[in-house]
Amino acid sequence: MAVKVDCPTCGRKADFSPANRWRPFCSERCKTVDLGAWAAEAYRIAGDVRDDAASSDEGEAAALNARPRS
Repeated sequence: MAVKVDCPTCGRKADFSPANRWRPFCSERCKTVDLGAWAAEAYRIAGDVRDDAASSDEGEAAALNARPRS
């Protein structure tokens, strides 16, 4: 018996089996809509806002410190 799950995009029931090539989505359309939401950064993880400039500076400093010294 195939397990039925709710499609994350539209909520319709979808087979969660290898026969459903779009699983856990019900269709290619719902999978594409979800991908578009990720690309548009519509999904967020709760937390403090990150300062990208400071993060890249820290990454560069860490990379410089990791280099072998001559």
